[in-house]
Amino acid sequence: MGITADDEFRRLYADNFIAILNYARRRVRQSDDAPDLVAETFLVAWRRRSEVPPGDHGRLWLYGVARLVLANHARGEQRRRRLGQRLRLEHREYPVTVDAGNVDVRDALARLAPNDREVLELTVWEQLTPTEIAVALGLSPEVVRTRLRRARTRLRSQLECHAPGPAGQELAVRAESELKGGKP
Repeated sequence: MGITADDEFRRLYADNFIAILNYARRRVRQSDDAPDLVAETFLVAWRRRSEVPPGDHGRLWLYGVARLVLANHARGEQRRRRLGQRLRLEHREYPVTVDAGNVDVRDALARLAPNDREVLELTVWEQLTPTEIAVALGLSPEVVRTRLRRARTRLRSQLECHAPGPAGQELAVRAESELKGGKP
């Protein structure tokens, strides 16, 4: 039985993984990016395994592929940096106001589980309906309505626990009103 293209690829991978990983590590700003770049390099090699030259030329071919993968990565980083700079400038020009109504409400939101906080924030800050939230989160509207009802209850409980007495009850009523879209 002869050596298959898959066998050749396995050998190419085993013989060159460390060399390509070190190549990538020496060339990226963040060493955590190197394994992803190596994976992408070998993905290209897998897809084009019929084009990989035999023997030591295969290793050299991999260096060429890795170089192109790194160049794409560098261009992507540069695009992300430029986009970040542009967004920072726009943010200064058009500041986003986040008004959760009250510091106590914000603190109570921060104490909620991420899923509870998310449905409340999408409802209040983004002014999405449960049906729209369902689409955004990949859930059914019924599940979103249930989560929203439970999240409101948990928020009310948080507010009452951390500001007991009349002040806590007033905050809970105010938060409930704000979360339902009304004014306190």
